[in-house]
Amino acid sequence: MSKDIRVRRGLDLKLEGDADKTIVDAPRSAVYAIKPSDFHAVVPKLILKEGAKVKAGEPVFYSKYDEPVKFVSPVSGTISEIVRGAKRRILEVRIQADATSEYVDHGTIDLATADAATIKTTLLESGCWPFIIQRPYDIVANSEDTPKSIFISAYTTAPLAGDVDFITADKKEAFQAGVDALSKLTSGKVHVGVGTDSALGTINNAVVHKVKGPHPAGNVGIQIHKIDPINFGEKVWVVGAEDVATIGNLFLTGKFLAQRTVALVGSEVSPANRKYYRTIIGANVDTLVKDVNTTETRIISGDVLTGDKLDNGQFLNYYSNTLTLIPEGNEYALLGWLPFTRNNIPSISGTSLSWLKGGKSKVDTNLNGEERALVVTGEMEEVLPMDIYPMQLIKACMAGDIEKMENLGIYEVAPEDFALVDYINTSKLEAQEVIRLGLDLMITEVG
Repeated sequence: MSKDIRVRRGLDLKLEGDADKTIVDAPRSAVYAIKPSDFHAVVPKLILKEGAKVKAGEPVFYSKYDEPVKFVSPVSGTISEIVRGAKRRILEVRIQADATSEYVDHGTIDLATADAATIKTTLLESGCWPFIIQRPYDIVANSEDTPKSIFISAYTTAPLAGDVDFITADKKEAFQAGVDALSKLTSGKVHVGVGTDSALGTINNAVVHKVKGPHPAGNVGIQIHKIDPINFGEKVWVVGAEDVATIGNLFLTGKFLAQRTVALVGSEVSPANRKYYRTIIGANVDTLVKDVNTTETRIISGDVLTGDKLDNGQFLNYYSNTLTLIPEGNEYALLGWLPFTRNNIPSISGTSLSWLKGGKSKVDTNLNGEERALVVTGEMEEVLPMDIYPMQLIKACMAGDIEKMENLGIYEVAPEDFALVDYINTSKLEAQEVIRLGLDLMITEVG
């Protein structure tokens, strides 16, 4: 069963540095890390201490406020260091990896006969549960909830982001198994958003939606809004496409195979190295890029709009399929507000003359201005294809007005949906940060 979605509002940023459709194995990292900061709103409680031996798939910590949710080691080895920050907050759990991994065996499960309780218990015990993200709030799903539907986006529109179709090309059996398992955890349907020519368009036990349009059409939040909007008190679950395959592999093999396919992209990556790399969740960034001058180059785990800044020696984010390298914005143009003084920067207004020069653009991290007052221009609505008022919602979040936030659609959005708003708004407002703080307020006050 297939239903088409056409998104008309948005903006595709055509940037230099796409990865070639070639997959190679990345060098094995000596150290891997699990970062609690990757799981928003999770307060970790350690199970193991420094020096403990651990198998791949063995729990390292659990969620303080949802104890059945466990976070496991991606490899076997020894817990070499627990990195703490202010007030002894856990920043990283580092694992010195063995040469080859030894896995916890959960046993294979026949999905045709397994019930929802068995599937849920297996996901929780194996460490696959953190792949399931809850909307509203964009946090790890509560283990006691039953969602009204589950969404998987296999359509990539973010600039330079890894092509999901290519990443999952050799994982279709595992992907189908993951969909079969997830379909038993919801009272509704599993919805899969794919491109018009996707190989995943024939998946069973799911409603397949062919999605077409500019970014953010690939954002799962936009697809939820078009297909099954979230109302007060309702829960929807979201799972990444490669993570669905990881869930499927759990039931097919009995093991937590923490594989991650990462596209190395960006104008600062040499063309020969712009490829897809098979690695493991939590690998050191130095296994993909070495000796990067971080005063001149920004390393981003994720895409340029939503990713997190990394430094040499740090570790890939838990959910990222993309590692992006672009120049730091250390250079400033004289009279930079004039169109011809700027490089070929993509602009929705056309003031950078990118529409005239054509081709792909080389961008840096320069904001090209400073934060200023919000002005009602209608520009935010042009890149957010939802039936909400983005500026008014941002203002409500800044004011902490819960009633207005609810009325303006806070339950339907996640920070990534406002990434283009960050990019194009003339006020230089950090919209994603504002929305995240608004969602955190809703978690605290509404739950």
